[in-house]
Amino acid sequence: QVQLVESGGGLVQPGGSLRLSCVASGRIFSINTMGWYRRAPGKQRELVATSTSDSSTNYADSVKGRFTISRDNAKNTVYLQMNSLKPEDTAVYYCSLGGPYYAMNYWGKGTLVTVSS
Repeated sequence: QVQLVESGGGLVQPGGSLRLSCVASGRIFSINTMGWYRRAPGKQRELVATSTSDSSTNYADSVKGRFTISRDNAKNTVYLQMNSLKPEDTAVYYCSLGGPYYAMNYWGKGTLVTVSS
């Protein structure tokens, strides 16, 4: 079993920044993919960014150049630095973990990010 706990959400003005963190615990294989997804009000969950254990990254077009995903494998932690936030970034952000040795993807409970003046 894997547990994921997100933190760092909150209310921020347009143009501001936030840093999300997600700590994984439990059965963590060294080869894995951790990532961030989000669900905006009335919309389906969508990919934000992913990072593999060898530091390969992938971003949604809507966040490229504004968001940066990083990870600390020793701490089983993934981060999402969000800059130049826009109202359309408002969503619940979920951390995920998966990989070739996992039978399923694991999800955190989410952290709310609200971008509003």
